[in-house]
Amino acid sequence: MRLPLLLLTGFPLEKAIAYANLRKPLIINDLENQFTLMDRRKVFRILKENDIPVPRHAVLDRAYDPVEVSMQESEDHVEVSGSVFQKPFVEKPISAEDHNVYIYFPTSAGGGSQRLFRKRGNRSSQYSSESRLRPNGSYIYEEFMPTDGTDVKVYTVGPDYAHAEARKSPALDGKVERDNQGKEIRYPVILNNQEKLIAKKICHAFKQFVCGFDLLRAHGKSYVCDVNGFSFVKNSKKYYDDCAKILGNLIMRKIAPKYNIPWQMFTLDEEIPFVPTTHGTMMELRCVIAVIRHGDRTPKQKMKMEVKHRKFFQLFENYGGLRKKKIKLKRPEQLQKVLDVARSLLDELHNQKHENQMEIEERESKLEQLKAVLEMYGYFSGINRKVQMKLLDGNKSKQSSSEEVSAASKKGSGRQSAKGEQSILLILKWGGELTPAGRVQAEELGRAFRCIYPGGQGDYAGFPGCGLLRLHSTYRHDLKIYASDEGRVQMTAAAFTKSANTSGLLEHEKDSNTIQSKVKEKLYDQFRKDRVLSEEEIQELAPTTSKSLTDALRYIKNSVTMCERVHRLIKTTTEKIKELILNPDYKGLELYHNESLDLMLRRWSKLDKDFKTSKGLFDITKIPDIYDCVKYDSLHNYNLRNLGFDHMDEFYNCAEALATVIIPQENDPQWQRQEYLSAVKELNYMTQIVIML
Repeated sequence: MRLPLLLLTGFPLEKAIAYANLRKPLIINDLENQFTLMDRRKVFRILKENDIPVPRHAVLDRAYDPVEVSMQESEDHVEVSGSVFQKPFVEKPISAEDHNVYIYFPTSAGGGSQRLFRKRGNRSSQYSSESRLRPNGSYIYEEFMPTDGTDVKVYTVGPDYAHAEARKSPALDGKVERDNQGKEIRYPVILNNQEKLIAKKICHAFKQFVCGFDLLRAHGKSYVCDVNGFSFVKNSKKYYDDCAKILGNLIMRKIAPKYNIPWQMFTLDEEIPFVPTTHGTMMELRCVIAVIRHGDRTPKQKMKMEVKHRKFFQLFENYGGLRKKKIKLKRPEQLQKVLDVARSLLDELHNQKHENQMEIEERESKLEQLKAVLEMYGYFSGINRKVQMKLLDGNKSKQSSSEEVSAASKKGSGRQSAKGEQSILLILKWGGELTPAGRVQAEELGRAFRCIYPGGQGDYAGFPGCGLLRLHSTYRHDLKIYASDEGRVQMTAAAFTKSANTSGLLEHEKDSNTIQSKVKEKLYDQFRKDRVLSEEEIQELAPTTSKSLTDALRYIKNSVTMCERVHRLIKTTTEKIKELILNPDYKGLELYHNESLDLMLRRWSKLDKDFKTSKGLFDITKIPDIYDCVKYDSLHNYNLRNLGFDHMDEFYNCAEALATVIIPQENDPQWQRQEYLSAVKELNYMTQIVIML
């Protein structure tokens, strides 16, 4: 018996098929189907016939009948045989042997194309300013699938075993990530149930026992974009051990059926995941539950403005706002429409200044900030920004204690809005993004976490594929990841697991809001009293007797005095930033995460304005934001200390003390205990079910 290796260049496939027909050896992978795998059209057709998800696509076959070719190319889209693909889209040669895949970008993102090719040194793709499609050849055009920047490679050994790895997508910048030994960095990932079923279906559909295929994880689903046939994992000793056992088992069952060899013949005792307990008994680990916070992030920022223009109302109405009284806009096309409105109104304001006809009530500075934030990064991802709009009654204009309403509204303009006396509160939120340091934190923790299962220590001990991952490559267990819809949490989960598939969290968040609001109100009233805290008051403000809380309260002494101190330090910070901006020596100085001094000034100026209200009271809700900002700058912009920012240590200590009291106390301790007991009860119930399984 011989196993044909079809990955060799110029392999004589016809001879192999003729030999197999003559000698009738045991065939691991169907040879005839190797021709099918060389044609991307046939691969996609078979995938669709077997209900395996694939990206939306269309075929342009110039070789079949050039006269009947139907393609219309425009600046930002292409129409192929009646199917329209907006840029970005993917252009793949029909031949699977041709790896010159192009991705075309829209003009709003700078245009051009990313050209993928077989790895050459440390490059796997190159950017080109050319935006025109290739005029010759036959291609498949695919809808571009937005992943988390990684491609998932799946390797099956039969329908019941699949090993999966993620690598940096060549579509990003084309630079190949390599370790200190020069090998491409790949991250073992865990397949969900749907993906395991896909692996099984592909094995059967293409009649390939040993098979490789590519998955794209996008929009909460998984899509197969390529099937490679006979493929092996490059650097996993454990994979090869498993592969040898499974193939050996298959061969023995075929050539020696009279021995009735069981499938698990090659399972060794050392692989049984039993661990000793303190009582001396052996038990198998059946459940691992972890609660993990998001990684290091940029400061969260928020801007509110009252809007009355008909264009905002039209946008609000188009997304069902008049019925629901509020909407949340996060998708790229939604944010683009908000940006279009802001640009349009700013153009109108510019024209009205020349004509001395000021009819737009929205403040120009607010519109400028809305435009500037929405234009950041040059693209929308639905993660780093969002816009909320809430319908207001004209007689009950809502505003935070620290936000100004529009100038026209203050003056009581006699002109009615497009909807009579109604107006809309527009809330723009941005920031809170996972930083490069946060991504590294999540990836490192993920690598360590994947090694905790008995039976191996994963990459950290030089045995990738062992530990927790081994359960999933053999389909013995399943992993579920729950994450909130916050961008930083989603990105942390993606970096931690090397996966974009997460389930929803905080389903009962609405039930807790009422309780939290009452607790916050009580806490903020206590913090606005100008007096030195007594021991009795400290105990009242720290009912859990937490040492960190009581120490922070003793450091604060007088909450109003401490807030005054923090407010002075904010002003000192903004003054120092202005000095740097006016100094030509620091023109163009870039801070961490490509933040400019102007953006940093805007961030701190907003806190300066928001923290102390016009009535002289302090808005305690801003303390978490102040702490976020000073912690962020202390960690990531440490070099500013050499430029006159020597007050940052004092600033950090004061803000940390206030945040230590405010942030954890925003949830009622008694309510927390009830939730904890409820969670423990549910966890015990879940564990019993897992053990029974």
